[in-house]
Amino acid sequence: MPSPILCEIAEGVATLTLNRPEKLNAVSYALADGLLERLDALEADDGVRAVILTGAGDRAFSAGADIHEFAESVRRGPETALRDFVRRGQAMTARLEAFEKPVIAAVNGLAFGGGCEITEAVPLAVASETAVFAKPEIRLGMPPAFGGTQRLPRLAGRKRSLELLLTGDSFPPSKALELGLVNAVVPPGELLTAARALAQRILRHSPLAVAAILRAVTRGLNATIGEGLQVEGAEFARLVGSRDLGEGLEAWAARRPPAFTGE
Repeated sequence: MPSPILCEIAEGVATLTLNRPEKLNAVSYALADGLLERLDALEADDGVRAVILTGAGDRAFSAGADIHEFAESVRRGPETALRDFVRRGQAMTARLEAFEKPVIAAVNGLAFGGGCEITEAVPLAVASETAVFAKPEIRLGMPPAFGGTQRLPRLAGRKRSLELLLTGDSFPPSKALELGLVNAVVPPGELLTAARALAQRILRHSPLAVAAILRAVTRGLNATIGEGLQVEGAEFARLVGSRDLGEGLEAWAARRPPAFTGE
């Protein structure tokens, strides 16, 4: 059986590909587990400073959860469905959301259900002009289960999110851009190039500062402004005394480009 997750590393960027094109890259249990394993390995790899996540083929980023698989879990009752399906999917999106290196979704086609929830969870996303998004879980008689009822309202607001969640209607990448679900929309032939260019714009900077910003934003979104400011201050304090902060200040004073080392 081919691996459900492909990985290529070049110039400090790992490209992960959801590899079930014959199933429109539906998120099976094996794919979710494989993605978590890959993320664990990449987080520990100092040679990787950013991750791009995309789908195999030209039809889908991910059409959502593997319905045939999770339907069997549902038939076995709520405890099994929660353990095998909900907690696994929520762990996957939470891991993407809290990853300490930037993750950029390159949405190359359908992003339905779980595929849309992955896009909501990652910190950055670029979509092809041929991408299509949807929150179709209501058509199955269920709510989203990988965080879609929580993250989309935080991104797009309550009323706009509820319209999508309660109708199940699909929407184009221009709407995803308007809602704040993606950062840019590009022609399909330019998708990975645009995602890599965005990654390289981030890689110019200190990896310590990048990780601190990701942690502060992720934690602060679920906190009061006062609590968030404490998180921000704590992240700043962690960098005081680091070589990168010292180098950044010295480079600014000398009017030269900084040479960050991640130390």
